[in-house]
Amino acid sequence: MDTRVTKLLGIKHPIIQGAMARIADGRLAGAVSAAGGLGVIACGGASIAWIEEQVRIARSMTDNPIGANVMLMDPQAHEVADVLAKLRVDVITTGAGSPGKYIEQWKEAGAKVVPVVASSALAARMQRCGADAVIAEGTEAGGHIGELSTMALVPQVCDTVTIPVIAAGGIADGRGVAAAFALGAEGVQVGTRFLTVEECCIAEAYKAKVLAAKDSDTIVTGRGAGHPVRCLKNAWSRNVRSLEDAAASPDELEGLYAGSLRRAVEGDVDGGSLMAGQAACLVHERRSARDVVEELMAQGMSRASLGLQGLADASALRVVRKRS
Repeated sequence: MDTRVTKLLGIKHPIIQGAMARIADGRLAGAVSAAGGLGVIACGGASIAWIEEQVRIARSMTDNPIGANVMLMDPQAHEVADVLAKLRVDVITTGAGSPGKYIEQWKEAGAKVVPVVASSALAARMQRCGADAVIAEGTEAGGHIGELSTMALVPQVCDTVTIPVIAAGGIADGRGVAAAFALGAEGVQVGTRFLTVEECCIAEAYKAKVLAAKDSDTIVTGRGAGHPVRCLKNAWSRNVRSLEDAAASPDELEGLYAGSLRRAVEGDVDGGSLMAGQAACLVHERRSARDVVEELMAQGMSRASLGLQGLADASALRVVRKRS
């Protein structure tokens, strides 16, 4: 499937792996890129030495392009921006702020810049700043989220900008891929579906929670603090929500947020933040990253062709009815 996204990023399949903090490392990113998608290393909160090591690991697995993500609210975002330019990472995605002051530096290093946006206004701003594409992420996604749903956000962004749009949030199988393209996107970003693959570093207990998730099993914490995060329901998230609803002090809440994702990644499924999107209910198997990429494309193309044929059949039927 050739789209502006595949041509821009130099990849075979328009599948971008989501940059999940403390989860998306060089092994996962390298496996996704080797499969023809774009693997993305999550740099938020990581040391410079760790970032350099993960880029080396990913590049040892494939000659295909690899990506890295910068969380712009990270206190060391400037240092991360510099090292990614030095390493000449192929694609840089960003979140939690505007990458405007780094775009020229990254482009001079040969990188494509693709910010994550949660509104059409922010997408337009990113285009003016020189972004090569945008990722329109709906509130169905796991981790840090906005308020608009993918179904509403993606077509609005597609109508607002002329650069390629990548859809994210709630996409975990070929149906989601086909739907994203029907909305006008030219690529998809997938995070939760990769949580259970062989190359993902999270504890088996975390993977088991994702595999067991039902459609009502996610919850959003942090709205009161201005940083909403979607995760799976567990003792920790229910306790946090209860305290947030009771207007607990910021200090008390900050103490609960601190280290919560690390605990989950290490296997504390009761006392950690099990970040995952609403599409967790669609994840049923422990596949390899390559299996997931190929399955998403095969199912997506099949669904898209069925949808186009259905539209053609419906159009022909309307013509027949009109004539009769």
